[in-house]
Amino acid sequence: MAGTRALQKEKTRQAIIQAALAHLSADHSFSSMSLREVAREAGIAPTSFYRHFDDMEALGLTLVDESGVTLRKLMRKARSRIELNGSVIQTSVDTFMEFVEKNPNIFRLLLRERTGISPAFRDAVAREIQHFKEELSDYLAQESNYNQEQAFTIAEGLVTLVFNAGAEFLDLGPAEREALKERTTMQLRYLSFGAKAMHLGKVADGNAKAS
Repeated sequence: MAGTRALQKEKTRQAIIQAALAHLSADHSFSSMSLREVAREAGIAPTSFYRHFDDMEALGLTLVDESGVTLRKLMRKARSRIELNGSVIQTSVDTFMEFVEKNPNIFRLLLRERTGISPAFRDAVAREIQHFKEELSDYLAQESNYNQEQAFTIAEGLVTLVFNAGAEFLDLGPAEREALKERTTMQLRYLSFGAKAMHLGKVADGNAKAS
């Protein structure tokens, strides 16, 4: 019986989350969303909302956390597929833009709350982006023999480029989106190849001085 109640509670909680995401759009931000409209969309009484979240800010923070986790899981899967097609950057760009295309409301939430008026929301989004950078940094350090500082600096640049491109991607048509993906891929390659050239140059210089 207790297990059934817990299952139903989680089902209702997820219905609230999905209701909030469904209301997000280019013209409707989370800050303009009311508890009543979320409850109505989820099919529950407004008072039932408080059995799952303390207030709308708590719901918003959960949306940010779950959105970040979803995106990071997707990018991990992308990295696991890299060996099959051989292109780290191309696979990553395709996967990221596919996420933005299929989940525009989730990405809009991350973009808006990144610079929103709520310090709690800004901190939550910053944490998710930081996790994103750290995971990529660990991957670069492992695969390309960079030290942690070098890997994080490169990861920070790559993530900034991709997030900015994602923001632009939202409002473009199909042909413009393809052009943006190609341009972003080239920008990331320039950054990556430039970093690699600098790294190899420093290694060679260090070896020369040691000898």
